[in-house]
Amino acid sequence: MDTVFQIIVLVMSVVVHEVSHGYAARALGDRTAEYAGRLTLNPIRHIDLWGSIIIPAILIFSHAGFVIGWAKPVPVNPHNLRNQRWGEALVSAAGPASNILLALIFGLALRFNLVPLSALPLVMAIVIINLVLAVFNLVPIPPLDGSKILFSVLPPRFWHIREALERYGLVLAIIFILFLWQFVSPAVEWLFRFIVG
Repeated sequence: MDTVFQIIVLVMSVVVHEVSHGYAARALGDRTAEYAGRLTLNPIRHIDLWGSIIIPAILIFSHAGFVIGWAKPVPVNPHNLRNQRWGEALVSAAGPASNILLALIFGLALRFNLVPLSALPLVMAIVIINLVLAVFNLVPIPPLDGSKILFSVLPPRFWHIREALERYGLVLAIIFILFLWQFVSPAVEWLFRFIVG
């Protein structure tokens, strides 16, 4: 049952993450996600079979020590954004920001003992999973949000590097999960202790 709860928490957290991208894009002038019917918290519109179900289940059942997952990306057309310089960075940052906000809300509820004992495991899972999603998505590897934020900050002469990295983005992300996550996970642990106390 714990595994089922963790998968449900993960799925809903990645849905909030993706919907936040869509609302940020709409606020900045791009209604692509809205026209595609993706500005909804209905998980069926967002679930990616591998990223939302299979890989998280494998990580949970194998006791990997962390859970990573993703939903189908919300479509965004950066050419429609009013702010062409920072628009893509703002839209990209909205996803991790939503996960941090969820972690803060539920983490502070833990900190101030506002959670009944029976709900402690579920609320702790919400905090940890959202912190993992936020930190993971801020890694500057395409197609993760961190890469879009980074290349929005860098001068245009570096954009060809982004195009080259995007060709191998999925492979790089898998390599990161398998071999480099151990160097980032202490940040999640520190954030959890900082928020929850």
